[in-house]
Amino acid sequence: MSRIGIIGFGRFGQLTTRYLARDFSVVVHTRSDKDAAIRACGARPVSLETACAQPIVILCMPISAMRDTLGQVAPMLKPDALVVDVCSVKVYPVQWMRELLPASVSILPTHPMFGPDSAAESLKDRKIVLCPERIADDVYQKIKSWLERQGLIVIQATADEHDEKIAVSLSLTHFIGRSLSAFGATDLDIDTEGYKRLMHILGVVSHDTWQLFEDMHTYNPYARQKRQAFIDAMTGIHERLD
Repeated sequence: MSRIGIIGFGRFGQLTTRYLARDFSVVVHTRSDKDAAIRACGARPVSLETACAQPIVILCMPISAMRDTLGQVAPMLKPDALVVDVCSVKVYPVQWMRELLPASVSILPTHPMFGPDSAAESLKDRKIVLCPERIADDVYQKIKSWLERQGLIVIQATADEHDEKIAVSLSLTHFIGRSLSAFGATDLDIDTEGYKRLMHILGVVSHDTWQLFEDMHTYNPYARQKRQAFIDAMTGIHERLD
């Protein structure tokens, strides 16, 4: 049975652990005391050294903590280990992993396009982006096949392609949702289908932390320009109405 070490046990780390523990031997390291929750997911709580000693190591932490974590784990990794990240941006994680991890270590940046709420019951028809960066093709194909057997739709892209598209599909969507929240949008009895869709966007982002929102804008090289283009478009329409 393949062995996997997971570093980080937030909401997404818990989801990852629960699904992987069905087919693999999983150990988890987290700085907080979550031993009971880790065992409930079918995994085993371990030290950072033990988690890093596994053939596959998955980093489940905010991107703002990733660079420091990479520097910490790099000396503990096995020479032929595979390191996977799950950040919602990809350009910077790829740069940091190439810079900080040993050349003998394989790298597979990923972005699961789902979360603890949307994939609580099943992974079927959820999407995951893979950015094969430094990984043998046979290993990559095995991972891709396993993901597809779980019902996931696998999309392959470069880190740059991913970040440019996600700056609109994720970062901009969250920007709109946060703006609706700041505006004070609430459910109304006199509403429309369009307004209900806006409220759905607000509901989706309300479950995520401000740190996640800030990170997806701060660490995506395309986010600011896409956000500004949207603001300029709204301003132009507003001025036409005046």
